[in-house]
Amino acid sequence: MLVTWKYRPRDTFIQSLDPRARLTFMACVILAITATDVWDARLLLPVFAISMVLYFMARIEWRDVRRAWIFILVFILFIIGLNALLGGRGGPLSVLQDDSSVLYALSIPIPLTPWRINLTVTVVRSFFALVQMMRMITMAALAIPIPYTIDPSIYGVTFRRMGASDKLSFTMDLAFRFVPTLGRDFMITMDAQRARGYELESVRGGLIQRLRRLAPLLVPVTMQAIVNGEEVIDAMDLRAFGARRRTWLRELHLRQRDYWFMALGVIILVIMMTARILGYGEFWVPGFWYRLVGT
Repeated sequence: MLVTWKYRPRDTFIQSLDPRARLTFMACVILAITATDVWDARLLLPVFAISMVLYFMARIEWRDVRRAWIFILVFILFIIGLNALLGGRGGPLSVLQDDSSVLYALSIPIPLTPWRINLTVTVVRSFFALVQMMRMITMAALAIPIPYTIDPSIYGVTFRRMGASDKLSFTMDLAFRFVPTLGRDFMITMDAQRARGYELESVRGGLIQRLRRLAPLLVPVTMQAIVNGEEVIDAMDLRAFGARRRTWLRELHLRQRDYWFMALGVIILVIMMTARILGYGEFWVPGFWYRLVGT
């Protein structure tokens, strides 16, 4: 049986919105941040504030999203943040060619070679890292609440009413349920192995040894995923899925608040596009940042 994320009904403004309005708004914001290539913090900060306000309005318990946020923050801080801070890559050309004051310089020798890796942290790159992380957190704050605040029974009809085909809509429905289903099967398998005396926690050798002990669990989990997939395929075939246009039990209706919410997303996208067309949105470092870092 397929399971879902920890969705529960909440009497919030976010859950009262039509899922199509929320997905449209999120798509507009992501396009405004990424496709328009805007790096000006003065334009990005209001979008960041809006996304954080919407996230807290969803009233999702920390224990439900703790792992998701930890993974995302680690990814942002150690991959995107450090890459932007030390190399300045992934951003505008002005960051790669900056001549601002050096805050920290590091030279790392490459073993068995005469070469060294020179890493230099400058004032401009430090602020660029902050802007890059703000962009990523803005998108994460909009995406994380989606599986926790949208009824899983309307995933399929949501994408269908947005113009997707029946097959694509049902595929998206199953995709949203795949990860939590896989996680449930893994926990069941791990508990079954513990009941049989298979040691998982108290293992000497550290993290590497624990990962090796988890390897035998991958076979039954993978086999269960294949079996679940076969069961879904058989159920769809028995119902002649794809033979004709599908009807959906749930109906969605856009209300005035949904149109206003989608309009807000379109306005953000238009503002970002207009700013780039008019020559604004380039990377900018505020004057207080130079004083803050002591240069």
